[in-house]
Amino acid sequence: MPTERQVLSDGGFRYEVLEGWAKLPEEMELGDVAAVGVDGHDRVFLFTRGEHPMIVLDREGNLLRTWGHGLFTHAHGLHIASDDTLYCTDDGDHTVRRCTAEGKLLTQIGVPGKPAPLMSNLPFHACTHTALSPQGDLYVSDGYGNACIHKFAPDGRHLKTWGRSGCGPGEFYFPHNMVCDSEGWLYVADRENHRVQVFNGEGRYETQWNNLHRPCALCMTGGESPLFYIAEIGPALRATLNFPNLGNRLIVLDRKGQQLARLAGGPAGIGPGRFIAPHGLALDSRGDIYLSEVAYTAWPSFFPDTTAPARLPTLHKLRRMP
Repeated sequence: MPTERQVLSDGGFRYEVLEGWAKLPEEMELGDVAAVGVDGHDRVFLFTRGEHPMIVLDREGNLLRTWGHGLFTHAHGLHIASDDTLYCTDDGDHTVRRCTAEGKLLTQIGVPGKPAPLMSNLPFHACTHTALSPQGDLYVSDGYGNACIHKFAPDGRHLKTWGRSGCGPGEFYFPHNMVCDSEGWLYVADRENHRVQVFNGEGRYETQWNNLHRPCALCMTGGESPLFYIAEIGPALRATLNFPNLGNRLIVLDRKGQQLARLAGGPAGIGPGRFIAPHGLALDSRGDIYLSEVAYTAWPSFFPDTTAPARLPTLHKLRRMP
């Protein structure tokens, strides 16, 4: 299939959109790609809701392997540690599984198929994502049946939980994704509160970044002055489906939450530079962006009167340009 190309540009950030980048067998259907991650070798891991739960590609899009068959119920979040182990968050069976890059299960937190009581603040009820501190502590956002963040020690001991349902500081309405910086500060995409909340490593509220629309995916560069990339999802109310400047775009922020660039945007759609339901983000060593979507799940909400095509785009690569 020929590769379509388009350049997204704003604020000095320029990316060439490479559709059709993944070189998959014709018979392999991605389905929804709930999350994407890149390891230290620039291998790209796709955590999917399709036939193959984990699909591994090289940075050129060549298929390396698949794994996870029979292990996961409903893919949601993926974090890859500095040692290239994967933290796979399954909101369908309420677990976080740590696996090797080849798919060997190392540890598991949560009991498959046994959620904690709704809004109990006990781990887990439809958990969404994980992040690691510089000391190796693990944070888990418990986002759909709880409204809190759990902190675990490197050995898996539960250390603390904070948050509750609400819209005030330290409260959450779908904590959906998060990252931890080199100083141990935690940045949480509080999706339906339209903000990113910032905490210290012990859960103390520090600040929040507003003027976002349903921030769904979140990733960051390294170093002392990281940049934050946020993928927003669009409105799903019938009355606002075609409103401009609401979601379906990439936002670049500095560490103070100042907007540096806004890439793409507009109503949900198909085509180069268009998105339906951004859900996962990752960066490789060259600064290229990988964006995944749950377009199949979201289609009835965004296009309630239209039958979905047989195949929908659920993976995009944006090549960084000078």
